[in-house]
Amino acid sequence: MTSYISHPLIKKNSIESRLYQQVLAGDVLKKGNTMVVAPTALGKTIVAILVAADRLQKVKNSKVLILAPSKPLAIQHEDSFKEFLTLPCSSITGAIKTDERVKRWEESRIISATPQTVESDLLNGRYDLSDVSLIVFDECHHGVGAYSYVYLASRYVQESNFNLILGLTASPGSDKAKIKEVCENLYIQNIVVKTEQDSDVRPYFNPVEIDWVRVKMSSELEKIKKYVDKALKVRLKALKNMGVIRTVSVGKVDILKARGRIQGEIARSVNPDKELFQAISILSAVINIQHSQELIETQGVQTFNKYISRLRKKKTKAAKSLMWDDNFGRAVKMARDAERHGWEHPKLREVTNILKKELGTDDGQTKLQSTRFKEKDEKSSKIIVFTQYRDTLEMIHQKLEKEGIKSAKFFGQASKDGEKGLTQKQQKAIIKSFRMGEYDVLISTSVAEEGIDIPAVDLVILYEPVPSEVRMIQRRGRTGRKRTGRVKVLITNGTRDEAYYWSSVRKEEHMKYQLIDSKVLEELNASAVERMEDQKKIKVLDRPKVESDKPVVYADSREGNSKVIRHLSQMEIDVKVRSMAVGDYQVSDDVVIERKTAKDFVDSIIDKRLFKQARELSEEFKHPIIILEGDDIYNGMIHPNAVRGTIAAIAIDFGISIIPTRNSQDTAAMIKRMAVREQNGEKVHIQIRTDKKPVSLWEQQLFIIESLPNIGPVNAKNLLQHFGTVEKVITASESELQEVEGIGEKTAKNIRKVVESKYLYFENEIKEKKLL
Repeated sequence: MTSYISHPLIKKNSIESRLYQQVLAGDVLKKGNTMVVAPTALGKTIVAILVAADRLQKVKNSKVLILAPSKPLAIQHEDSFKEFLTLPCSSITGAIKTDERVKRWEESRIISATPQTVESDLLNGRYDLSDVSLIVFDECHHGVGAYSYVYLASRYVQESNFNLILGLTASPGSDKAKIKEVCENLYIQNIVVKTEQDSDVRPYFNPVEIDWVRVKMSSELEKIKKYVDKALKVRLKALKNMGVIRTVSVGKVDILKARGRIQGEIARSVNPDKELFQAISILSAVINIQHSQELIETQGVQTFNKYISRLRKKKTKAAKSLMWDDNFGRAVKMARDAERHGWEHPKLREVTNILKKELGTDDGQTKLQSTRFKEKDEKSSKIIVFTQYRDTLEMIHQKLEKEGIKSAKFFGQASKDGEKGLTQKQQKAIIKSFRMGEYDVLISTSVAEEGIDIPAVDLVILYEPVPSEVRMIQRRGRTGRKRTGRVKVLITNGTRDEAYYWSSVRKEEHMKYQLIDSKVLEELNASAVERMEDQKKIKVLDRPKVESDKPVVYADSREGNSKVIRHLSQMEIDVKVRSMAVGDYQVSDDVVIERKTAKDFVDSIIDKRLFKQARELSEEFKHPIIILEGDDIYNGMIHPNAVRGTIAAIAIDFGISIIPTRNSQDTAAMIKRMAVREQNGEKVHIQIRTDKKPVSLWEQQLFIIESLPNIGPVNAKNLLQHFGTVEKVITASESELQEVEGIGEKTAKNIRKVVESKYLYFENEIKEKKLL
């Protein structure tokens, strides 16, 4: 007989009582900030629900915030918490309007959200985290670098009076430094690991059978690869002779390190040797060739040919040299002929045969799926095919359609080579159709690795192994949820496939060791406690409560995900995010700041944006400034003298000051210093440029009239044509204004009110100060 968890906030008979889930929840509540590492389908969400119920009951009127890296996953969590808990729950994503997000935050006790949206709302002061008693970071291995999880964890520890952090993941990574970084960033003090081998888990876990399917590369592909190998060998020998590499037996990582080293030499040289630029070009070509090798070995000629067509469009010396290379050119011609003759990678035939066998055949055709629309039929097969490349996905889809196997393509929202990405609505529709049996197979890129809600996938086919243990675990976790799961991994003998397979296996074993190493856990606990103490010393709630006491910095909305805004918000600065026509940050009516990283600076020289931006800055502001962030400005893509010449031109021709900073934190500190100097401790009104100043006389005239209430471009033009001058429009009476087409009584009254009313800014300011 099934027993259920009894709790005042948990709906009756809704959550099956599983001891290991209750123990995990108890560990979190007892030991503090915790990362729970467990395979997909072990019910990590239920653990979060149990912890949330306890916190919401004990901390009166508090909230629980669940963060997920994608919109579909955030909405999925909203549905789960609604299903099991009795308190109001809602979701907050970028698809929801600002006012509605604030309303949902105020009215809900449980909020499921995407981190970028919450970060934006916090930076704009729409709400805070002071009453959040639990924050859940789902897929918490994302908590590295500049990802929003990092900022939100720091902000939460500062603001909340009763904080508790729960991180959930199936795979935090194999590298000790990466695990430590995640834990430090999210203030994790404790790691709990659950595996399918644990005695308390085994009764609830469906095993996953993994079958490694080996294929041999076809003779046609071998010939194509031979010429690509020759093109690579020539360039590796040249690099060795130049002293760039020590041996021709190098991998992708070695080439990337060599490129970084050469770029560093160029940056340090006043007059770099031409040979250094030649080396950079050869290294770039080598990277292209190595990628070509991988596509031929693991994907097939169609994917390779599509890559070549993109390569042809590039204007770089490296790309051009490949197109002129005899060996590489011969490989390209052979691949084109192979595709025309229908010679593909053996994997394509193998995956088709596997699917035919799984789905059943009748006279060489897939049998009619009479059960397609029986979504409750547990026996109907559901199969996912994962592939790393969208080009390969398209190739598999076309092949399956020819074979009579109905498949659906599932990929991300980004557009690529003219093909639009799938919208969130389209993604949800595809998943719904797949769940209902309208499709036999779902072919997906990595977008389906995390969070996709497909309850019963019987078979997962990996078109290629991936070297990441995180991604292999995530892909495997798509099966085995309701019955024994199966995974088939296609490996081409003697190719990168084998290297990637062994790499993922080795990393997964190493990850398990790191997670159970007591010394690692002790280090993490000590580090988290120390960092939390540091954050409490600068607790936001202890800062001055009068907002006007802080210097104000206006930031452009395009800087929304910038680390600079995060640092500013932690530096006693009142950051206001607005849409700005010119510049990235504004600290007074006269001073605007354009922030450029070293890479962006060089890119803007190449695409000729920089001088246009410099002109706009100098025309719009009295004291424009460019902050140049980073020390790798001479990155080898263009000659250092071109960079120096550009800096000189901006400073001399446009009168723009250029200030170097080391990193985003240094940039934030510099902007703060400018704001303090400009505002001098006083409350100032800063006029933000939401539109660029008009240039011509008639544009200026329209600009002035358009600033009147309820007056747009059409009415402004009508008014000026009727009265002839700006002065006559301003001095016109209500009745005279109403003579103009489009100007009614209400608009005329509002115009006269604005023109005639006394300026009350200072009186209002005094009233505000008295109220404060």
